[in-house]
Amino acid sequence: MTERVEADGARWALVFIRELGHPPQEVWAALTEPGRLSQWAPFDAGRDLSRTGDVVLTMVDGPDRTDTAATVLRADAPRLLEHTWGGDVLRWELEETPGGTRLTLRHVFDGRDAAPLYAAGWHICADVLVKLLDGVPVGVIRGRDAMDHGWEALRAAYEKSL
Repeated sequence: MTERVEADGARWALVFIRELGHPPQEVWAALTEPGRLSQWAPFDAGRDLSRTGDVVLTMVDGPDRTDTAATVLRADAPRLLEHTWGGDVLRWELEETPGGTRLTLRHVFDGRDAAPLYAAGWHICADVLVKLLDGVPVGVIRGRDAMDHGWEALRAAYEKSL
């Protein structure tokens, strides 16, 4: 696990890296196919993300649903996916490694103080993604549910380390 925050022009970027023991094609499918994405990500996608153009990403928090306009800016399978999420930009880079895939998420946002919150959320999502890829899905953990799975402790730890 590697995380850092860096300036990105007038904004900030959380760089979040995970080594995954699965080939890029499998990770790509989990990032782009709505049925897989909804099992680990903080949002559902209104369509497959493997092609550029507009899409609706729906934030899910218990019974609450919030539609957010998004645009897939780049979709270069199975290496690079870049899309907006509200005012943020998510850039997912997949690099093949001898053991599988190095996944690098670059989440660009406003307000540096949000970095520990995002890092804690992506940490939980990445843990769920690993289980999904390993064939032992634990079910999506997002929104309020993340509080029951260590989100607050992660946020506090990231506040110190970032």
